[in-house]
Amino acid sequence: MSPYALSILMSSLSLGTMLTFISNHWFLAWMGLEINTLAIIPLMTKLHHPRATEAATKYFLIQASASALILFSSTINAWFTGEWTIINMQANMPSILLTIALSMKLGIAPFHLWMPDVLQGLTLMTCLILSTWQKLAPMTLLIMTHQILNSNMLTIMALLSTLIGGWGGLNQTQLRKIMAYSSIAHMGWMILILTFLPHLMMMNLLIYLIMTLSMFMMLIHFNSLTINKLSLSWIKTPILTSMMMITLMSMSGLPPTSGFIPKWLILQEIIKQDLVTMASLMAISALLSLFFYLRLSYAVSLTSSPNTSNSKFHWRLKNYMLNPMPLTIILSTLLLPISPLMINLFL
Repeated sequence: MSPYALSILMSSLSLGTMLTFISNHWFLAWMGLEINTLAIIPLMTKLHHPRATEAATKYFLIQASASALILFSSTINAWFTGEWTIINMQANMPSILLTIALSMKLGIAPFHLWMPDVLQGLTLMTCLILSTWQKLAPMTLLIMTHQILNSNMLTIMALLSTLIGGWGGLNQTQLRKIMAYSSIAHMGWMILILTFLPHLMMMNLLIYLIMTLSMFMMLIHFNSLTINKLSLSWIKTPILTSMMMITLMSMSGLPPTSGFIPKWLILQEIIKQDLVTMASLMAISALLSLFFYLRLSYAVSLTSSPNTSNSKFHWRLKNYMLNPMPLTIILSTLLLPISPLMINLFL
């Protein structure tokens, strides 16, 4: 792709997200979401492969349907209230439509089926953008409208997301599909705490973005798309491979890594709300995700090829001085000691 076209597309991605960040009017927020969607489509199809075209088509149809639902809900709300402001939604039907639309945008269960198929047809860098940056604009709308959304529907979708995200990743061998189901499970934890403590959801989102960025950058470095290919990485860079194992444990939420912070605080807050059964189900569903993270960790660290690799040593040939991967690895594994500071910043 031409550098000029790439710069325009990346600038459009940033512009669309920033428009949604600063919007107070539903039409402006819809424009930001549409600019975001139209900018990511050429990045998806730059492989010129039928699988990439299929993924881009599925993504466009889902995002267009979600944007249409957002327009319908805002129009119906304007019919009832006479206002187009985001935070003023009083009728029940626009609230339900908006909840469904934002769930489709984020890939929350039961509107999650597009996400594993779309990520499977993309490059790792495009998957990174889709799993991190593309979630910021819909998450912003969720945070701004969490008081007017249907809380019962959000709670049910959160539980479904964690269960489906755990079950769906168990039998996968493709790393992009595993990361898609991991994203679905993490979205469930964020949506669950949204109605009770939105600031905690923002902290969870920040930690999720750091962990996902770190994981995808390591996958890009190893150029691994399947578990079998990932198992050969120990021969090339054993230190980075061991860091990947720790990052996987952080994504599963095991202490003393950074991923333990949001799960611990979310379960604590849910128990304070007298939802002990919900907290138990969420904790049990986290074990499902832990299983396929342990599978990846086993494949990465405890398996090796029976013969020595004749491939070139990447660390001798590339300069990683400007690579943010070391910083993201540190942040995704060592934030637990400063968790009181993070709690005071967000809560």
